[in-house]
Amino acid sequence: QDIFRLSHDPVFIQSLNVQAPTLEGYLFPDTYHFSRFTPPESIIRTFVNRFHNVMTPELKDRTTVMGMTLQEVLTLASVVEKETGLAAERPLVSGVFHNRLRQGIPLQSDPTVIYALESFDGNIRKADLSVDSPYNTYKVRGLPPGPIANPGLAAIHAALYPTPTDFVYFVARNDGSHQFSVTLADH
Repeated sequence: QDIFRLSHDPVFIQSLNVQAPTLEGYLFPDTYHFSRFTPPESIIRTFVNRFHNVMTPELKDRTTVMGMTLQEVLTLASVVEKETGLAAERPLVSGVFHNRLRQGIPLQSDPTVIYALESFDGNIRKADLSVDSPYNTYKVRGLPPGPIANPGLAAIHAALYPTPTDFVYFVARNDGSHQFSVTLADH
């Protein structure tokens, strides 16, 4: 509860040199070692400091080259992170999303819908895809308003260096990988 409260506290967020409404996306996932009595403020500060260290000048420059804000990069990276567990697929998934954004096609990402749901039992249903939320990328075009997770470096890198591709669609193969296609008919 303390972590959640602090992650939404505007004064605390600003003290960490983060320009965002929450710390979602800025709590860098890594292995950390804390004593049992480490205060929540110190834990969060460590996560965010690690994020600032990982965001090298090269990555910050690439953000500008891509014409994106840091918040947009982290939002896209968080969606990529949640879409595939395969590091090798992340740049290709990112390429698909970049194509969809460029073409004005909704992202139609299940993880964004799941993020919007009050509760989720592991099975996404057709009714879930019509939930009224700015995070429902089946209904809202473009990126959701903010990150849906805390992306790792591979996902951030994929968001900034997408694989150039003509693919606009992908679907899970049920083995952890995805099938990519150019046309809706092939999809």
